[in-house]
Amino acid sequence: MSKGQQKLQVIPLGGLGEIGKNMTVIRVDDEILLIDAGLMFPEDDMLGIDLVIPDITYLMENREKIKAIVLTHGHEDHIGALPYVLKQIDVPVYGTRLTLGILAGRLKEHSVSCEKLKPVTPGDVINIGCFSVGFIRVNHSIPDAVGLSIRTPVGMIVHTGDYKLDYTPIDGEMTDFRRFSDLGNRGVLLLLADSTNAEREGHTPSERTVGAAFDKAFHNAKQRIIVATFSSNVHRIQQVIDTAVRYKRKVAVLGRSMVNVVSISLELGYISAPEGTIIDIDEINFYSPNQVVVITTGSQGEPMSALTRMAVGEHRKVAIVPGDTIIISATPIPGNEKLVSKTIDHLLKLGANVIYGRSEGIHVSGHASQEEIKLMHNLVRPKFFIPVHGEYRHLIKHAKLAQELGMPKENIFISENGQVLEFTRDTGAVAGKVTAGRVLVDGLGVGDVGNIVLRDRRQLSQDGILIIVLTMNKETGEVVSGPDIVSRGFVYVRESEELMDEARTRVEQALDRCQDEGVIEWGAIKSNIRDALGRYLFDKTRRRPMILPIIMEI
Repeated sequence: MSKGQQKLQVIPLGGLGEIGKNMTVIRVDDEILLIDAGLMFPEDDMLGIDLVIPDITYLMENREKIKAIVLTHGHEDHIGALPYVLKQIDVPVYGTRLTLGILAGRLKEHSVSCEKLKPVTPGDVINIGCFSVGFIRVNHSIPDAVGLSIRTPVGMIVHTGDYKLDYTPIDGEMTDFRRFSDLGNRGVLLLLADSTNAEREGHTPSERTVGAAFDKAFHNAKQRIIVATFSSNVHRIQQVIDTAVRYKRKVAVLGRSMVNVVSISLELGYISAPEGTIIDIDEINFYSPNQVVVITTGSQGEPMSALTRMAVGEHRKVAIVPGDTIIISATPIPGNEKLVSKTIDHLLKLGANVIYGRSEGIHVSGHASQEEIKLMHNLVRPKFFIPVHGEYRHLIKHAKLAQELGMPKENIFISENGQVLEFTRDTGAVAGKVTAGRVLVDGLGVGDVGNIVLRDRRQLSQDGILIIVLTMNKETGEVVSGPDIVSRGFVYVRESEELMDEARTRVEQALDRCQDEGVIEWGAIKSNIRDALGRYLFDKTRRRPMILPIIMEI
């Protein structure tokens, strides 16, 4: 096949129409490059589910074609699925030092080998099969974030990763505007760009502005300070440490993920602290409260996180006391608002002073707002554009911004997970669909909880369960004992004796009917019991509990 006839396929397997689970396939002929492999956290109706990862059926079907995985940065929504993916697909993984440092910790927890992790530096260009991949420094809420330039036989792709344009970054390393501009000057076939803040007007403030808010809060705090933030927000943690040093306070770190990231960042030089500043959490009682800062997880109100356990008085090492200042340096992820509000309420009841909310200036986003998005488009000037990383409304808004900048509507593709987009040097089109979706992780089970199990869990959570136990003679089909009815989560039996007696009568009538009609097959008898009892209970209570008949035979 000559180069003129080659086609480039872009297949998002996650991250479109949702926040998280980012994963994108780039394919030319029989060679595949995978960008990111993230997870998302469960929605409210996913009862008991721990994590959600992308469906990798397409990757499994084409595993011999996958040349490598390249990572944009170390957030869970971009690397969190790798412990599961790398058990199935054995390929090199390229990322910056901090990204791979955080990933290595996750892989070790899952007993997955770290041998194939290949560190790169922003500015590097590496050849992977027919692809030439460049790593471009960008600012985000975690250091060592990169965008990607991917030279393919069909044309140049630019993937921004998650980014913002911070003119005063904490580490002094600015987004590499020149590199994006050079690529634009040479000609870019396709741009994939972050859409998370596409609805937000203006510019995203610099991370450095948070330092001033911390300074004010530390100045006003008379007792202990507890700062809750994302464990991956290394620049934010550095600012807390810097402010603590200015106010002559010691810093203790709490929460498993926070401890892991801080120790990796200290080891790799992404966080610096004067000797003796960071102390063990067990040592905080050796200092007076006005000499201590605790950095913790729990900014999203997660039930098992350190801050939430403190708020309900269940943390073994830290108890909230009146006069504590709690700084929640994050905004709630959509869906977590109730959890965060509840945590704040508990902390206030315990007498703490809680500083939270965007108006306090103690949090800024890591994603580009509209003016930065426009600048990125003007630098790169692509022929085709796919908005990525965002819910559907974010993708639509991003597409409109591109149109306002003069991009033809037909060159913009608002895609969805699993859609195959095919490009030549001159054309772009939707060319089919592959399997894509959500795989639910519950404990050690990956994918064994599906829609039917979730539906059962929802029913159990809403209306409870009734178990009908009876013993029948195998030969004659007569009922030897029972039926006994056990209720869990439906009604309190002692207060509903009349209802339960009538329910027992309905079961007996159903059994009599089965005998009269000569029904002896256990499945049919159970079905008759379920139908008769279900109708009666719905008429009486307007509830539909799960009905589980158990027949023992003698």
